[in-house]
Amino acid sequence: MPKTKFQNVVFTIIMVIVMVYAMVCYNISISLGEMNNQVFLMALGELPLMGVIAFILEFVLVERLARKITFKLLDVKKVQPIFITITLSALIVCFMCPLMSFFATIFFNYNGIENLVAKWLQTSVLNFPMAMCWQIFYAGPLVRLIFRTIFKKQLKESK
Repeated sequence: MPKTKFQNVVFTIIMVIVMVYAMVCYNISISLGEMNNQVFLMALGELPLMGVIAFILEFVLVERLARKITFKLLDVKKVQPIFITITLSALIVCFMCPLMSFFATIFFNYNGIENLVAKWLQTSVLNFPMAMCWQIFYAGPLVRLIFRTIFKKQLKESK
């Protein structure tokens, strides 16, 4: 969807905020054993750190890798655009979930090097279904709608 580097930065920032905030809320809820209104405020405290990490990983590494794989798997001329979008989104989750779970484990669930791998794997397994569903069904469509609304004029001109 983004056509310029600036648009890509804006899209990534919006996506990072929507995804990271939801995933932080989810992880805090798991840690507390329940979802309550405090979770939403607590998540705001973790959002800056995790958001910066997610932006850097996404923008520098993961998006490029996911795009490369997507366009190797799918023939752009033969498949409908929605399949490209879903494949790209799913691959980004496949890479970002373990990476972000690793950082979450270190910053918020670290209790010694001997349990690091086990805690990281547990966090990844717990996060993956939520991250995939949230991305495909909610965050992705919402962020694309917001993005199209913000860049309506520029996107129309580039066609």
